[in-house]
Amino acid sequence: MSEITETGPLKSVERIEDAEAVVIAPGIVQRRVGRTGHARGWLVDFEPGSEWPEVDFHTTEERYYVLSGEVIEGEERHGAGTYVVFAPGSRHRPRSESGARMLGITVL
Repeated sequence: MSEITETGPLKSVERIEDAEAVVIAPGIVQRRVGRTGHARGWLVDFEPGSEWPEVDFHTTEERYYVLSGEVIEGEERHGAGTYVVFAPGSRHRPRSESGARMLGITVL
């Protein structure tokens, strides 16, 4: 993964599928991409029936876009094409019944 710094290049290009895949929990794989001193990007794949292992608490803003499938947050269902923003101080525990892929940004 390439990293951009204040004194480094102004552009970084990565193939998501080339980023290291890290198993977060059974059925959930995360790839970290595009980190700078201001934000970090990530892609998460949920297999059907998977759930984030614990409540995710945000000290900074987090945003994600559902690329495919459906992500469930409490009673809300977010299908492909949905953009979700969590403010600092928010918390959630995403899951998916059908499987899903989301691309997100955490503001640092």
